[in-house]
Amino acid sequence: MKLAIVRQTYNSNGGAERFVSRALNVLAQDTSLDVTLIARQWEDAAGWKTLTVNPPFRNRIARESGFATEAAAHFAQFDIVQSHERIPGATIFRAGDGVHATWLEQYGRILSPLARWAQSLSRYHRYILQAETKMFTHPQLRKVICNSKMVRDDIARRFGLSDDKLTVIYNGVDTDQFSPDVRSLSQREALGIPPAAPVLAYVGSGFSRKGVATALRAIVAHPDVWLLIAGRDKHARKFEKLAQALGVSSRVKFLGPVANVREVYGTADALILPTLYDPFPNVCVEALACGLPLLTSHGCGAAEWITEGQNGWVRDALDSEGYQQAISLWLKGREQGVDYSAAARATAEPFTLDRMARELQTLYRDLLR
Repeated sequence: MKLAIVRQTYNSNGGAERFVSRALNVLAQDTSLDVTLIARQWEDAAGWKTLTVNPPFRNRIARESGFATEAAAHFAQFDIVQSHERIPGATIFRAGDGVHATWLEQYGRILSPLARWAQSLSRYHRYILQAETKMFTHPQLRKVICNSKMVRDDIARRFGLSDDKLTVIYNGVDTDQFSPDVRSLSQREALGIPPAAPVLAYVGSGFSRKGVATALRAIVAHPDVWLLIAGRDKHARKFEKLAQALGVSSRVKFLGPVANVREVYGTADALILPTLYDPFPNVCVEALACGLPLLTSHGCGAAEWITEGQNGWVRDALDSEGYQQAISLWLKGREQGVDYSAAARATAEPFTLDRMARELQTLYRDLLR
């Protein structure tokens, strides 16, 4: 079976790219699959068959449209094409980035009226919306892989796709690498954090979208709680100033991009991700597998894994007071001996890389029958 997996570029901090890398690694072990990665460039492509598609471009629209056109020209040589880009004509689309219209709506919640107006006029966003519609309505599309029920239901509602075209395959995680054993990698001493202090971790790039401001405001009422912020953002200084203005900067560590995210999980007691919109972040699966309960939003696909008060809490992305209350409940539970770690681990444990690979392989075989 000749399978093509399409993703335009590699970003070491990108969740979709990490999914592709993990999928390629596990699918490469299946000798019945001849897998080719179609990409402009991929830093971590050692050992994989790669078809480089890198047409020149002068702007964002040309970048997207040029890659889509040239990549699609190669589709006919494969039995199945699984695209992670909005390219009409693929057999399978993995909706790892969710629905663009929903993302625009949610991000618009933190924009000024003028910025929302400018966003509505953006030629780039119009192009993405049109490409998305063409892709979802293309006759060649046979399956859409959704990484959460939230995304599945949104696609069905917006584009009228039937249930038989939509399938949910959750992100897999290496449950050996990401486990409560990461405690041995704790950096508390190096960071100057008291051994018994409750520590929340935020992991992700794009601080505005993923709720760093809400996370900072959430710890104001809890003077013993520390917050680790791991990730890249070109406006990081703005959030450092917010931490100072809120009076929490002494308990907040801006770590920047980290080489080993397991050290962050090993230092923390819980993950906080008040994201405006995230189909299903890998960091949530990883953190749960490491035994960290999750405080997240209704706009996060991982919310469907959360049982309130057992392995986490779910609030609106902009509800700082709601997260303050959730932290209070978490701290109270810790004092009462609630084993949030065991519940978190049990939630993620079934979702191994092998399980993800089996579900993908079953999907491919069903399509070729």
